[in-house]
Amino acid sequence: MGFATDAIHAGQPHEKVTGAVSLPIFMASTFAQDELGADVPYLYSRVQNPTREALEKSIAALEGGLHGIAFSSGVAAVHSIMSLLSAGDHVIIAEEVYGGTFRLFEQYMGKYGISSSFVNPDSIENLQDALRSETKLVYIETPSNPLLKLTDIDLVAGFAKVNGIISVADNTFMTPYFQRPLSHGIDLVLHSTSKYLSGHSDIIGGIVVTNSDTLNKKLRFNQKAVGAIPSPFDCWLTLRSVKTLPLRMQKHNDNALAVALYLHAHPKIKNIYYPGLPNHPGKAIAQKQMTGFGGVVSIEFHDFATTKHFLKKLKLFSLCESLGGVESMVNHSATMSHSSVPADKREASGITGNLVRLSVGIEDIEDILSDLTQALED
Repeated sequence: MGFATDAIHAGQPHEKVTGAVSLPIFMASTFAQDELGADVPYLYSRVQNPTREALEKSIAALEGGLHGIAFSSGVAAVHSIMSLLSAGDHVIIAEEVYGGTFRLFEQYMGKYGISSSFVNPDSIENLQDALRSETKLVYIETPSNPLLKLTDIDLVAGFAKVNGIISVADNTFMTPYFQRPLSHGIDLVLHSTSKYLSGHSDIIGGIVVTNSDTLNKKLRFNQKAVGAIPSPFDCWLTLRSVKTLPLRMQKHNDNALAVALYLHAHPKIKNIYYPGLPNHPGKAIAQKQMTGFGGVVSIEFHDFATTKHFLKKLKLFSLCESLGGVESMVNHSATMSHSSVPADKREASGITGNLVRLSVGIEDIEDILSDLTQALED
């Protein structure tokens, strides 16, 4: 089936008893058994729930994967992946990732004896230099948050396979509509479903997709043991949103490209970051592994006074921690999404106090450009 067809139908058959077209919300904590020891699909909703199962099947199908494992947040999904490791293990992680991911790797997992090396994953030499005998996993985010650096997925997946380690790709920014890392050999694909997959800024969730039966079994155990699961209602809301994912993502993409082209030569803007611009350094990688460029545009001003003025004057764009909603949002990464990253590391990577991340919504583009124009005025 095509992507739009799968977005509407995969994992969501008509309800058997009534024939309801909309999948029910199974708000049940436990399920009755006909007899002791009966082999039934549902026992207790921490272990599995029909609405959550539908979400897992839906996103797995869209990613071209066999298994989906849903969690209560994107960070919970990352933590479950980290729980595949043991004390003494080592992880290679892209140097620019979401601040919550950085916090988990750098400030939390160390107390369990798991070490991390943050590297620029743009070359096999950088990855090889970071490799240790105890390395068990390599983790990338492409495009990166918030500077939209692109990582060659084929390169990372090949490196992982040669060295017998697990490869993980955060696909939150692109969604499977624009990018499918499993098809490039990645072992685990991660999403914060709070962002584009749900798309309406009303749920918190995460999911991991894989083609590996072995990794699926281990992640299922982690999901059951820790219990960081999304509610049936949140799963249903996400399923409802996924049905319009192709339409929303295309509009996000179209609007973001228009914004990037409009702003790229503005005298108040020092740097602009968007993979769809002809001068983006990752353009060749984008053309190889992506079918679109997404809805995020990051811009850097020349000074903080201009940055603060811009943020205060915006009217249509809401100043928010998150991204990926139908409404336009703006984020000051240094003090918001990446505040957990030490200042020296932020500055070194280019996340300065003059950088803002625009999550371009699906409003009329004329209104979006008008808001940006008035916010850039003196």
